[in-house]
Amino acid sequence: MTPSSSIAVRELPLFPLPELVLFPGRPLPLHIFEFRYRIMMNTILESDRRFGVLMWDQNQGKPANVGCCAEIIQFQRLPDDRMKILTVGQQRFRVLEYVREKPYRIGLVEWIEDYPPKKDLRPLTQNVAQLLQDVVRLSSKLTEQEIVLPETMPDLPIELSYWIASNLYGVAEEQQALLEMQDTAARLEREAEILISTRNHLAARTVLKETLEDTLK
Repeated sequence: MTPSSSIAVRELPLFPLPELVLFPGRPLPLHIFEFRYRIMMNTILESDRRFGVLMWDQNQGKPANVGCCAEIIQFQRLPDDRMKILTVGQQRFRVLEYVREKPYRIGLVEWIEDYPPKKDLRPLTQNVAQLLQDVVRLSSKLTEQEIVLPETMPDLPIELSYWIASNLYGVAEEQQALLEMQDTAARLEREAEILISTRNHLAARTVLKETLEDTLK
């Protein structure tokens, strides 16, 4: 595939990870022990400290086509040249082609961004934030443990959509679909659907729990 000259492209070392999707602005700690990735990280540390994270698709036996660039912000060298690194997600990208497979993958990638919104996203963003509060409140009630959202949680539409997507656990394929979306409203709307389903499930469990407790009194 030949990219258009108007599209910003670059070569990027790629790190496939099973069942893991990185989003912009989100931290990702990694323990690097495999030989080829030790080589990759040492090379990266001598340049701009950036590499691409791709979810490894277990069903298809290959990496996803859209990922997120990670930047190394801290690292610690361990015995045997192993390494602990802390990265943070930067821009999303799409792989145009692979330019090298060994000792590690390098891809020619293009950066992707969300399209400019066609409507005011504040009402949708506030609705999603309220749904998240409802889920946290019900989770706290059900588990009888205090659960609070971090004060640093973003409130801007695109940042909030990434934050929520990154905190969906055990649904890597759903996270990948959210990462690939380039419509902020569509991402928030899908997250609203997930949160409504979760809220309803927790509410039903809470009612059942309270009914059983009343019966046993």
